[in-house]
Amino acid sequence: MKKLDYIDGLKGMGALMVYLCHFVFAFYYAAYTLLPEHVNTRTGVEILIGKTPLNFFYNGNGAVCLFLVFSGFVLCLSYFRTRDRARLKAGALKRYFRLMPVILAVNLLIFILMYLGLYRNAETAAYTKSIPWFQGFNQFEPKFLSMLSESLLGCFVWGSNDYNGVLWTIPYLFLGALVVYLAAYLVGENPLRYIAYGVMILVAFTTDIYFTGIFLGFVLCDFFSTQERLVSLYRRFWLLPVLAFLLGFYLTSYPSIGTEQPGTIYGFLPGAYTVIYHMAGAFLLTAGALGCGWLQWFFSRKPFLYLGKISYSLYLLHFPVIATFSCWFFLEFQESMGYGLTVGLDFALTTILVLALSALSRRYLEPVGTWLEKMVERCLSWKSNAQKSA
Repeated sequence: MKKLDYIDGLKGMGALMVYLCHFVFAFYYAAYTLLPEHVNTRTGVEILIGKTPLNFFYNGNGAVCLFLVFSGFVLCLSYFRTRDRARLKAGALKRYFRLMPVILAVNLLIFILMYLGLYRNAETAAYTKSIPWFQGFNQFEPKFLSMLSESLLGCFVWGSNDYNGVLWTIPYLFLGALVVYLAAYLVGENPLRYIAYGVMILVAFTTDIYFTGIFLGFVLCDFFSTQERLVSLYRRFWLLPVLAFLLGFYLTSYPSIGTEQPGTIYGFLPGAYTVIYHMAGAFLLTAGALGCGWLQWFFSRKPFLYLGKISYSLYLLHFPVIATFSCWFFLEFQESMGYGLTVGLDFALTTILVLALSALSRRYLEPVGTWLEKMVERCLSWKSNAQKSA
């Protein structure tokens, strides 16, 4: 079964965008708010960048939408290629065990860092003018049982994220995945299944739009795995996927602040629909990459593939590093080195540390989830064989 490396590369890009978003919001908050009172440069260049497509690279909400669509795409890829419904059942039963170990390990690390008083984001926010966003994270007394509850249950069902703010997306990656597995199991071979998919997306759109990211990725997976003639026609007219990708880039780069943008290339778009723009952009970006060979080549390069491999750990680990190490470095050196140089060095060192920790997590923590998955598979196999013997 041919592996779609470029999808992993795109996931890696999405995780990197989330990291860049949080670092930028912490130290150059005006790049998000687009307000002069939050500027930390002499020229206010962060506002200028924030009003252009360059903000795509740190557009956190857009990155989350991308991450959800990419994740939804890979969930049922093996099923649509093999039509083995047992894979769906196994995938659903193993989903929790794939996600939970790293969440628990990172939350335990955060608990220790908080207990030792190493979170310095509140102090840093006063200097960086990011009080509305950066100051409030993890400003409470850590309790082991509450951390454990969030790690094992709360983040999966309710999106609890007191200890690690990025966990708000976990219900979409967990519950959304279960819905996708169920949909594929029930109607995955029905010729009218796209009607059911449309209803599923419409319900998600009117209740919680972020679930549509997982569902849209799932629909793309079905279409590109089963509709060979239409996919071949789409790829033959190479301009279509290129235009889809460019339009997706444009929509995903719409400033996350969600206000009107007069005088910019976004000026004709009403700001009230920012999440819709980002979700549509993520869908189009993915569809464009699926149809364009040179985009697939580009996102299959080693740097993207490496980011894809560590994307889950990178997503979970980066914020505690920013709130502890990055803040310590900034507070320690900003008076002697100046704001810009300090933040530049801080970013370089933080990036190295985040990548190193993510690589370690990928090597030593994520295999725990794989081991638990195999245990579940063995239990299912044993149960199935026992039933057949009976």
